[in-house]
Amino acid sequence: MAAAPVWSVDPRTGKQREQVAVEATVQEVDATVRAAHQARGALADRTVRSAFLRSAADELEAAKGTLIEAADAETALGPVRLTGELARTCYQLRAFADIVDEGAFLDVVIDHPDDTATPPVPDLRRYKVPLGVVAVYSASNFPFAFSVPGGDTASALAAGCPVVVKAHPDHPGLSELVAKVLRRAAARHGVPEGVLGLVHGFEAGVELVRHPLVAAAGFTGSVRGGRALFDTAAARPVPIPFHGELGSLNPVLVTEAAAAERAEAIGAGLAGSMTLGVGQFCVKPGLVLAPASAAGDRLVKSLTDAVSDTDAGVLLDHRMRDHFVAGVTERTRLPDVESPVTPGAGGEHTVSAGFLTVPASRLAAEGEHDLLLEECFGPVTVVVRYEDDAEVRAVLSRLPGNLTATVHLSEEEGAGQGRGAEILGELTPLAGRVLVNAWPTGVAVAPAQHHGGPYPATTSTSTSVGGTAIERWLRPVAYQNSPQALLPQELRDDNPLGLPRRFNGRLER
Repeated sequence: MAAAPVWSVDPRTGKQREQVAVEATVQEVDATVRAAHQARGALADRTVRSAFLRSAADELEAAKGTLIEAADAETALGPVRLTGELARTCYQLRAFADIVDEGAFLDVVIDHPDDTATPPVPDLRRYKVPLGVVAVYSASNFPFAFSVPGGDTASALAAGCPVVVKAHPDHPGLSELVAKVLRRAAARHGVPEGVLGLVHGFEAGVELVRHPLVAAAGFTGSVRGGRALFDTAAARPVPIPFHGELGSLNPVLVTEAAAAERAEAIGAGLAGSMTLGVGQFCVKPGLVLAPASAAGDRLVKSLTDAVSDTDAGVLLDHRMRDHFVAGVTERTRLPDVESPVTPGAGGEHTVSAGFLTVPASRLAAEGEHDLLLEECFGPVTVVVRYEDDAEVRAVLSRLPGNLTATVHLSEEEGAGQGRGAEILGELTPLAGRVLVNAWPTGVAVAPAQHHGGPYPATTSTSTSVGGTAIERWLRPVAYQNSPQALLPQELRDDNPLGLPRRFNGRLER
């Protein structure tokens, strides 16, 4: 049977643009993984890895015009947004190159023998080594930053792990172009092109996570798809780590005092955040607790005005558009749910932004309104009107894990008066990033960043953005009583590589 074609599709029209590949067979997945496995030795030298990452950023920037054009044709995200995303991606690659050069991520710890300890301590030397081939599953909504050249790929390569990417069907043509760019960068440093493999097709993605030479996986996508792959990774004869980002409501709590102080500004800010990128950000605020008061009414009025002025937009593909339209229709039919601005179909190929309101009492206990506690991908949010703090706590207690949780406080609450600190304590168990008087859309690439959260936001406690994302692809190993001559250079007493380390209990830099 002939392999199924992989088409590039224009989301603005739903029409096929061109065939860019064919879906990979089991044999092709096997060959791609084996080529990646054989390339791992080329990444052993940290200087080669960091140089490769910097060259990857350089090559992506050199091909910017071609890549932006291809990305816009397949995603309809627009040149301005895509140019910024590509710049973020290149910055991320260079940031990981700096991390590789510094070497602190290796967590070198050396303890000399101590016969006076109880029990006695032998000579112990510990650091981290790469896991092996990493499978990366691209996201639809960030064709650069969470796709072929994105954070999973960059952090895995930085750790010394070859990568095989399962291309997202919404931008297969761009995926092919970017893979060629990254392989060109690898060739500049003598790294085999197999270090970055690319496969297409649903079945290829399943076979990839099953392959015995795949040592770990990174995924960004839906709860349903991610959970299926997560279960497959766990059911292997040798289970592997599966770092999946699956879904998030990203709740926002607006206090009565904050609404009284700046209701209009909060409403306008919410509109901008929930409609950014046509509501296709993984950190879109999808559920907002607002007071059922005059100040809360002003917030809703401001939100109504701002969302009403938002143009219809194109989602990443027509399947998502259909799911969005069906999802908001089902939600609007629930009792006591109102839609001051009704979301839905904006045209044959577009959607219109909107929001729903519901009394908090409807979400305080299990029932048919539980649908409102599930993410709806696209430009919509649910405003939950609460009467008192008890209703706030009741709703928060029913929320699943999230990437972010936000609170908007008044100036006095932010200064420590009122229950601001208490609210932060209530939100912390819900999310991996807690924001105060800000909006969650936008995830900075920074050392202190954490992009993850309790399940179903993610399947692990790790981050997929920021320097510590590299930790997902490493494992610790300790050598005991090994002669100096046999040790890796990273673990020798004289520290020939000049690495940061903890030496006999003291941190050295």
